[in-house]
Amino acid sequence: MPPRIKICCIASVSEARTAIDAGASALGLVSRMPSGPGVIDEATIAEIASTVPPPIATFLLTCEQEADAIVAQQRRCRTNTIQICDRLERGTYRELREAMPGISIVQVVHVTGEDSIDEARRVAEDVDAILLDSGNQSLAVKELGGTGRVHDWSISARIREAIGVPLFLAGGLNASNVREAMSIVQPFGLDLCSSVRTNGALDAMKLREFVAAATSA
Repeated sequence: MPPRIKICCIASVSEARTAIDAGASALGLVSRMPSGPGVIDEATIAEIASTVPPPIATFLLTCEQEADAIVAQQRRCRTNTIQICDRLERGTYRELREAMPGISIVQVVHVTGEDSIDEARRVAEDVDAILLDSGNQSLAVKELGGTGRVHDWSISARIREAIGVPLFLAGGLNASNVREAMSIVQPFGLDLCSSVRTNGALDAMKLREFVAAATSA
């Protein structure tokens, strides 16, 4: 089956429609982050999410690390999926599920080395999917996504083999490298942002080129 395609950093209802028309099956809506592109306010996230028809997934990207704060944010934004971009430090995934029935939980693992394999394995049992990205949580100003960097896909492939839930691949994907990425990692889904934008705005032509490359791989 062709991979699911998630377009991140959606900034408006118009961009959401453009992404869906091009074949996206998921949209990423970025809330407050310590760094990176695409941040929009929660009122805009809620507005966009309310216009997206099923079965399109709306991902709320959150940097919150406490279960209570994540639940409160989802209730304000009303997305059908939570993408936790940092590690959950207080509360549990079980608490999230009990408080948000029917809401999918996706945990980001930033691939920085071999330790990322164990991290992904630990959290995979508690979430609906893992998303591999190229951030770095150890920096003074955390990178939680949107870096445009490619990480080590051989580690990503080992993570995919080690977990029993769907895996999304992010980090520097574009129309030129997506076939190689898919061949090495064999992900369930692909996640991208900067490579399908021109001067910060979603570029329909670049998006169609990427979708064509991904679906023909």
